Formats: sequence, structure tokens, C-alpha cells
Amino acid sequence: MIYFPAFLGGTILQPGIAMLGVLPLFSFCMASSAGYILNDIHDCDNDRHHPDKKSRPLPSGRIPIGGAYLLAIALAVAAGVTAWSVSAVFSQYLAAYLLLTLAYSVWLKEFALIDIFCISAGFLLRLEAGGSAFDIQISEWLFLSVFLLSVFLGTGKRLGEKNRLGVSAVNHRKALVAYPKSFLEGTMYMTGGTVLVTYTMYVISKSSDLLLYTVPLCCFGLLRYILRIQSGNDGDPTESLTRDIPLLLVSMLWVFVVGWGIYAVP
Repeated sequence: MIYFPAFLGGTILQPGIAMLGVLPLFSFCMASSAGYILNDIHDCDNDRHHPDKKSRPLPSGRIPIGGAYLLAIALAVAAGVTAWSVSAVFSQYLAAYLLLTLAYSVWLKEFALIDIFCISAGFLLRLEAGGSAFDIQISEWLFLSVFLLSVFLGTGKRLGEKNRLGVSAVNHRKALVAYPKSFLEGTMYMTGGTVLVTYTMYVISKSSDLLLYTVPLCCFGLLRYILRIQSGNDGDPTESLTRDIPLLLVSMLWVFVVGWGIYAVP
């Protein structure tokens, strides 16, 4: 997401541009890692009731809680120092991200809808931070596409968790009980459709006609993700992308066609 503005803006192949994103990338990697550690610490008891997460280092007891706290603090400090070396504006985005992650981990994720919007806000902060790092203005259509896509993925993740955990969902995450299954399904369909519309408007606003042909790829990816969720598979976006071969292939094809349309076609 940090490199999205430079990649879609057609500048990433210019001399020295790719290197501008190295420190921002590492900064957000350390910040997100600190957030994940803090989240795992807070969810330690609940994760012991999850069929997959119970084998993670903290719930299983392989790593002590105290050591995890120290690592999270060290990563957060290192992320802040690195971000400040990029720019003051970028460090503000990173600080907002860290505060959001902290609030989400200890409190906000327990509330239905708010938890999904927190996930979406995290994506948007990464996107805006990338625009700041490369000095690129984020277009309205790209902003809306990323926002709606993140809500779509967050909803799919919650629906996948609810389907897999069943009656034991309350032991893992309180917000899951507040979501009727039909609500999550309807929200996923609604945001999936609006993502397709906003992304279509985004590619139309670009100068390359080839980008229009990525809309069917986007449509296939959205439908494939929905099919995966409704078939009882894990809704985690990373797991879905790396373990679902059709989804991985269409994503790689999307990157190739977008890159070709922006950088190779006059």
C-alpha cells in the first residue's frame, strides 16, 4: 500500500523513486508488527479457543508475555524514529496508525461495525502515508476504492470467522455475536459492488485505455473471494491471496496489466 501511489502514478521507475519508499516501507512494517504483537497479547486468552490461532506463540505459551511487550515497544519506537527521518507529515500518519492500532487492540474491536471501519482506516492511513512519502496526491476515486475494498475484505474476514467458529464465536471475539450472518453477507455484496464501480471510475479517469481491461480481473477477484468465504474457507485476505491459486494468479495478472498500461503503452 505504501508503494501504491508511486506505482499507479507512473513514477516508480524513475531514477531514485523506488528508494524513496524503502524507509517508509520499513517504518510501517515495524509499526504494523508492533500492532500485531499487541493485538496477540490482548487476544491471548480468546485465541486459545480458536482452532488455528491457539497454536500461535503467545496463546500456546512458547513466548512469554513480557518479552512480547518489550519487542512491541522496541518496534514502535524504531518505527517512529524511522518515520521522523522521512518527513514530519509522514510521521504524523504513522503516529495516527499506531494510535488507531492501540485503540483497536484494547477496545474498539469489541464493537460491531467500528472494528471493520478501524481496519479500513488502517489501509487508508497506509495509502495516504505512501502518497506523502512520494509527494503524490491521492485521487478521490483511488481513495474510495481502497476504502470500500478494505471494508469488503474486513466484512469477509468477519463472516469467515463467524462461519468457522459457529456457536463458539463469542469466546473468540465479542463483536462477532453482534453481527447477524445476513448482515455480513449483505454488506459484503454491497461493498463488493461499489468497489467495482469506484475502481471502474478510477481507471476511466486514467489516460491508459488498457487499464479498462483490468475491470474484469477486479470483478473476478471480488467474486472469487466471495465464493471462497461462502464455501467455508478462511476470510483472511493474506491467507486467501497466498493459498487460493486462482485469486493469486488473477492478482498477478492485474499487476502486470496495470503496469503495462501505465508504463509501456504510450
